[in-house]
Amino acid sequence: MAETSNRASSRPTRSAVVERVFDHNDDTRSLFLAPADGSKIRFIPGQFISIAIPLPDEVRTRPYTIASPAGRDGPFEICFNRVPGGRGAAWLFDRKQGDVIDFTGPYGTFTMESVPASETIFIAEATAIAPIRPMLHRTLASSGHPEMTLLYAAPSSDHLLYRAEFEAFAAGDRTFRFEPAVIPGPETYDRLLAEAQRRWVSADANRTRHFYICGVGKGVSALRDLLRGAGYERRAVHYEQW
Repeated sequence: MAETSNRASSRPTRSAVVERVFDHNDDTRSLFLAPADGSKIRFIPGQFISIAIPLPDEVRTRPYTIASPAGRDGPFEICFNRVPGGRGAAWLFDRKQGDVIDFTGPYGTFTMESVPASETIFIAEATAIAPIRPMLHRTLASSGHPEMTLLYAAPSSDHLLYRAEFEAFAAGDRTFRFEPAVIPGPETYDRLLAEAQRRWVSADANRTRHFYICGVGKGVSALRDLLRGAGYERRAVHYEQW
């Protein structure tokens, strides 16, 4: 999640050990974390944990979405990128295998507790794919799931995270369409808005679809407003703005 969020919590603090570090590209990394007490973290697809980040002058708490599929054994994954001037992200980039991280959670309301019965559209950009990925895993694992489309934008091809995985999903399931798009940053939401308008507003009168939208900045709320204003139910347009 974006480093700008800061949510206090009264939940007990837990510890996790960094089991593995994986670099997606030169500024995006995943940490694979195993709870230090040997327990399993239970979460709903889309939820995040709040990590305590000890800095020289303060302890900051920052939310990071769980990017791994729910219900799996083994370590869970968080995915993040470098943020200009972001000391919390810089601290995470310094973590190495064997380091211990304290966290609380999971938390969050941008979740998929059950698979929608109707066509479902996922829209994400760059690292905002993190909450969408476990949602896709849950949906694809369910029998008789609806048709799905993942519209995924990033400023360069190496920032389209988990691309090979999504391509494999699409190759093995004709009800799932994966549509990656390399779009320069300033144009991202103009292009996504135009695509949503063309395909899911102007093209037909079907308003039974569900949407899960995650990204950075006001473009997310613009997509939300476009879809809700076009007649989709409020509760069918799920979004999280980082």
